[in-house]
Amino acid sequence: MRRNVAVLALAAAGALGLWAAFSSPQTLAGTTTPHSQLRIAPPDSLPDLIEGVRPAVVNIQATGRQDLRGMSPGLELPFPPGSPFEQFFRRFGEDSQRTPQGRGPAVRSAGSGFLVDPDGYVVTNNHVIEHAEEITVILDDGKSYGAELVGRDAKTDLALLKIEGDEPFPYVNLGDSDEARVGEWVVAIGNPFGLGGSATTGIISARGRDIRSGPYDDFLQIDAAINSGNSGGPLFDTAGEVIGINSAIVSPNGGNVGIGFAIPASQAAPILDQLREQGRVERGWLGVTVRPVDDVLAAALGMEDAKGALISEIVSKSPAARAGLKPGDVILSVEGDSVTEIKDLSRLIANTRSGSEIAIGLWRKGEPQQLQVILGSSEEMAPVAAAPKAWSVIKPS
Repeated sequence: MRRNVAVLALAAAGALGLWAAFSSPQTLAGTTTPHSQLRIAPPDSLPDLIEGVRPAVVNIQATGRQDLRGMSPGLELPFPPGSPFEQFFRRFGEDSQRTPQGRGPAVRSAGSGFLVDPDGYVVTNNHVIEHAEEITVILDDGKSYGAELVGRDAKTDLALLKIEGDEPFPYVNLGDSDEARVGEWVVAIGNPFGLGGSATTGIISARGRDIRSGPYDDFLQIDAAINSGNSGGPLFDTAGEVIGINSAIVSPNGGNVGIGFAIPASQAAPILDQLREQGRVERGWLGVTVRPVDDVLAAALGMEDAKGALISEIVSKSPAARAGLKPGDVILSVEGDSVTEIKDLSRLIANTRSGSEIAIGLWRKGEPQQLQVILGSSEEMAPVAAAPKAWSVIKPS
């Protein structure tokens, strides 16, 4: 019999007056070593690494009320199918349609985060604080602080918080996840199921995973044990730098089975910079509809390899139209970065700010060419249908 597999966001939550056992993973800090050093750590070095980063651990607790307006009996529930909360939540959701406010009961979620700045900036997952009206950050030494939401980005599931203190806070550095290789040792630190600070080790199992949770999926897959409560927690390399933010797992039962996903630090860094500067993320927009290049298309176009993104349509008056891109062009690179498949193009354009002038390498009429394009803003984009999900994405916070 086929078993349903869910991709679970890792924040634990309580709702409807029923408190699920929730946890709050933590991120840790200390002095760091250049990413190129200590690439492989012997087992006896891990205690020093964990102890060194522990001061930057934070536990994030968020309270608020879920907006139930517009919900329908067919909504996607924030609990796994068969959960004891499911029937009660459905009944409450249906009843709430009759209330003018459409406001749900108190929702409390707990997750993890990590300090990335001595001034008190904290990184976590968006789904940890998504419905929050009040956010509390608790440090490893037990001190708690009310947190301000600086900004959040639902498309990459990232959020940036700010706490204020009398002294500089301990913090960790974001590393270069682009250098991380499959098979390298990693350490995840968090507070699964409310058991207190827990460290687990494993390796990077794969790179570039698309779990259909958003338009810019590019996850690191890891086998270090992460569970409910690890959301927003750090994934360290053996140099003590954060190379990922733990966000989701694949599981048939809600528990760890050795398949976890972390947002790469190199993807998170520019997002966090924008959140810090302007409280929101503004993405570049090109204005093309593309399709993959298969072997048949590559041969017909005179290309040696099946790669790139074939333009099938140009949006009128878009940056692509103004720059002279045409249907039939194959985009091969953006600012020198290769476009092997469509998701590469989406990620590269989205990671570039609007108004930037970029070089687009393309294949046109049997030869390589290059055009300069000034990107527009993602706010100009027309809504597009969501891609089908390979698994059910549940964010119970």
